[in-house]
Amino acid sequence: SQPVEATDDAFWDQFWADTATSVQDVFALVPAAEIRAVREESPSNLATLCYKAVEKLVQGAESGCHTEKERQIVLNCCRLLTRILPYIFEDPDWRGFFWSTVPGAGRGGGDEDDENARPLAESLLLAVADLLFCPDFTVQSHRRSTVDTAEDIHSIDSCEYIWEAGVGFAHSPQPNYIHDLNRTELLKLLLTCFSEAMYLPPSSDSSNTNPWVQFFCSTENRHALPLFTSLLNVVCAYDPVGYGIPYNHLLFSDYREPLVEEAAQVLIVTLDYDSSTSSSPTVDGTTTGTAMDDVDPPGPDNLFVNYLSRIHREEDFQFILKGVARLLSNPLVQTYLPNSAKKIQFHQELLVLFWKLCDFNKKFLFFVLKSSDVLDILVPILYFLNDARADQSRVGLMHIGVFILLLLSGERNFGVRLNKPYSVRVPMDIPVFTGTHADLLIIVFHKIITSGHQRLQPLFDCLLTIVVNVSPYLKSLSMVAANKLLHLLEAFSTTWFLFSAVQNHHLVFFLLEVFNNIIQYQFDGNSNLVYAVIRKRNVFHQLANLPTDSQSIQKGLQRKKKTPEPISRTNSQDGVSMEGSRPAAPAEPGTLKTSLVATPGIDKLTEKSQVSEDGTMRSLEPESSQPPPEGNLPSTVSDGEPWSGEASHPRRDRRRLSSASSSGQWTPTPDWVMSWKSKLPLQTIMRLLQVLVPQVEKICIDKGLTDESEILKFLQHGTLVGLLPVPHPILIRKYQANSGTAMWFRTYMWGVIYLRNVDPPIWYDTDVKLFEIQRV
Repeated sequence: SQPVEATDDAFWDQFWADTATSVQDVFALVPAAEIRAVREESPSNLATLCYKAVEKLVQGAESGCHTEKERQIVLNCCRLLTRILPYIFEDPDWRGFFWSTVPGAGRGGGDEDDENARPLAESLLLAVADLLFCPDFTVQSHRRSTVDTAEDIHSIDSCEYIWEAGVGFAHSPQPNYIHDLNRTELLKLLLTCFSEAMYLPPSSDSSNTNPWVQFFCSTENRHALPLFTSLLNVVCAYDPVGYGIPYNHLLFSDYREPLVEEAAQVLIVTLDYDSSTSSSPTVDGTTTGTAMDDVDPPGPDNLFVNYLSRIHREEDFQFILKGVARLLSNPLVQTYLPNSAKKIQFHQELLVLFWKLCDFNKKFLFFVLKSSDVLDILVPILYFLNDARADQSRVGLMHIGVFILLLLSGERNFGVRLNKPYSVRVPMDIPVFTGTHADLLIIVFHKIITSGHQRLQPLFDCLLTIVVNVSPYLKSLSMVAANKLLHLLEAFSTTWFLFSAVQNHHLVFFLLEVFNNIIQYQFDGNSNLVYAVIRKRNVFHQLANLPTDSQSIQKGLQRKKKTPEPISRTNSQDGVSMEGSRPAAPAEPGTLKTSLVATPGIDKLTEKSQVSEDGTMRSLEPESSQPPPEGNLPSTVSDGEPWSGEASHPRRDRRRLSSASSSGQWTPTPDWVMSWKSKLPLQTIMRLLQVLVPQVEKICIDKGLTDESEILKFLQHGTLVGLLPVPHPILIRKYQANSGTAMWFRTYMWGVIYLRNVDPPIWYDTDVKLFEIQRV
């Protein structure tokens, strides 16, 4: 507790000179209470400790860590800083400490003044970057003989030492588990440096950049390119199943996996960049649309984002896509031997990485959609969505999965790819069906809407927008999927649901748009859907005759009390679930989860584009002149909402979106109902019923038919050419970058990283401000 002189080396050296300790030991030996006590009672000692630890890292980086002793000191300083940094960040008075310069403290030599002027944070980050390419410590030495002088760390070209073959690097170095362990420890420290973001409350201004990330990803870091490439390649080249030997992972410890996880986490944090506030980082000119398309716009200052946006070789895209798809599919891989294959746990980080790739590199997005490889991403996402739908602690995973599908659905190719037959039988808790990937998507979405937990309601708009976006391209829906769509319409068009919240009728509009798109553009192959529409024709008639007088509105709202379920689970004919599947389970009580900020409403999240005859899209100007009849939609909230019995969140304005009204005082009025009822797009469907119902009834009477297959045969050969209204133009709602989603991604990503780093628990029990830690 007494101030100790910085020059007292004997005292300070005891912190890192100990032989082999592990990071877990450091966490056990240095308890939180002690760090806080030193911070409050002898701040000069804490400052000296940090300064000395950074100095040791800088010395290690300069000398090249040639002896075992030096390496041990570097690793121990690394572990100590990983332990202490969160306690520096949680105290606003200390937060600037690493950005202050330590005046010549014990540096010796007067000729280093310019060097001394570097803030501690910069010295630390540069030392870590150097150490990540340190021969015989974190990379293989290229020197043949040991007699030769060791490689000078400042003269090596780190691009020759990239950790793994892949993007921009063809040579795959010999695996070395010691190097993997050392890299993992250094990356853990790097991630801890970046985690200052966790100690700042979420702000609407998502452009405030993280100074640690900003410096590390700037031209000041001479290793930025090789490190970006190393992280990306290590993640995308990883194959958890190993050499195909069952139970392999039980016999050998996999030193690669912790490194891959750490690399994925560091990568997504360095890519935390709000593309909506800047000129778009895509460098292929697709978003700028000026006459100067051939001139690359200056990329963002963040070199990692810059490099990511400039990847363009087909083989690089193939390598990334195959790697991400292989890892995302890993939890789905079913083997006949239980537990024989290794299951990875970092699928959420991979989804964030995939999102960043598609968002920052439009060429990558087009590559993904160019072949049916996109389905290798789609199926795992649907699997995760279906699996997490009842689990309150995985709301964030549900959102990112839906956001990715929304982004993909804005491109015509995605809808076209969905027509591929679905033959992979991943065990999922959904009805058995024979059909295409489009059927799978619709069946999973139906399951989420009808049997997910209540917190998912804000996602309904997004789910149905995705279905609308792909609907004009769906050649043939199965009977199971067709019935699911009609079941949703039936549920969403009950009077109590329509009248009980200001935006509920939007869901009916989306579904009608789906039916119209399919009938107008894909009538020929969709006899199942047409048949389902005919069978449920009363739903459309009821909508057309929806009562608008006050008395009926009140009566409609009364019904709700008798039907507490937001959507009836009955009459959706679920049938048998797939073999080998387990029902989606809710979170275990006590599971930790982190809160998320609100996501923007669908009108802010997307912009409308019209598809022209030749398949090109043009953006439609938002109709600012006429606001929607009910005023602007409340932005929906994705998590941490005060549902019944949960403490309300003091820090943010919360809006409830449940079957109750979205604001306490709103009540439906006849004018309000009329304002949207008159716009219901029912003409096409009514015309179809008018033409086909009499014909189908006549067949049934003439032939005494009760058999579906005959009617389906008739519908397959029927045509409505010339009988339907002129086809409407196809409208696609494309995802558009906005600061609201940028902030959502930041809180989600750091929440995942917080919860996944439990050994050692780097941030546990520190005063985090970006989100709240809640128990289910």
